[in-house]
Amino acid sequence: MATNGKRVALALGAGGARGYAHLGVVQELRARGHEIVAVAGTSMGALVGGLVAAGKDEDFAGWATGLRQIDVLRLLDPKWRAGGAFNADGVVAELENLLGEQLIEDLPIPFTAIATDLESHREVWFQRGPLVKAIRASIGIPGVFLPVMWNGRVLVDGGLLNPLPMAPTAATPADLTIAVSLQGPRTQRGTQSPVVENSADVTADEEGTTVFRRLRDKLGIGGEMTTAPKAESNRAQPDLRVADIMTLSWDAMQEMIARYRLAGLPPDVLITVPVDAARTLDFHRATEMIELGRRLTAKALDDAGC
Repeated sequence: MATNGKRVALALGAGGARGYAHLGVVQELRARGHEIVAVAGTSMGALVGGLVAAGKDEDFAGWATGLRQIDVLRLLDPKWRAGGAFNADGVVAELENLLGEQLIEDLPIPFTAIATDLESHREVWFQRGPLVKAIRASIGIPGVFLPVMWNGRVLVDGGLLNPLPMAPTAATPADLTIAVSLQGPRTQRGTQSPVVENSADVTADEEGTTVFRRLRDKLGIGGEMTTAPKAESNRAQPDLRVADIMTLSWDAMQEMIARYRLAGLPPDVLITVPVDAARTLDFHRATEMIELGRRLTAKALDDAGC
């Protein structure tokens, strides 16, 4: 294990609740004496990255590890609204409690949050202004969380175009660039080569019963997160199942984009969290994901001699 601390530029990727692993990454870096000198983040990576830059990540970790599934449901407020299944008012309120009116340009560590402008199809890099607003703009997964407005434009999750933001850290004078991808290969996965098949085997499932059973049993989605209070179960449960489908589709897209991004601008050290380590909305699994982040970081740094 390296004893001499290095200056680290950190890129934190998108991936919903798997992003708790970012907290474990930072803990391991600090334990080894490394100094984080710049952070860029997309979606959950922007949320954790902003907290790291403000020195509030440990406070957030303490809060997140106490969340139960019912707490997560209350925070997300699962009601179908125009443009998204959930609002993020509960999460934003907690961020405001932790960060107050902190401005990005006043942070002790330079920080960039990535969002996507739906009109111009380009990235928006927030490097100035209120930190909480920048984070909120970056976490708006289309169809899952409500988007936000900026200068008359609609902003959604930065992961739509850039699930692993290496570019904002490229000019940082650092000894190491470290990227944390939440789109790593599944723990049990076959080849990614295209499969040529006969479409005669394709069947429709209008009620969705077979589809959701397959996803629940094979991929581990649906579970308790689709359980709503009895008085609201008929309304809330279908919305959560739609969110399951959308977040799985989102993961598939981001995995491919992240791969191309890394090929164009590879980091010195890449830490990959398997995409099936947690579902996108498993925000009650902070303790497990933080520990996973620490383990994966320790291995990656040991392999790199850092």
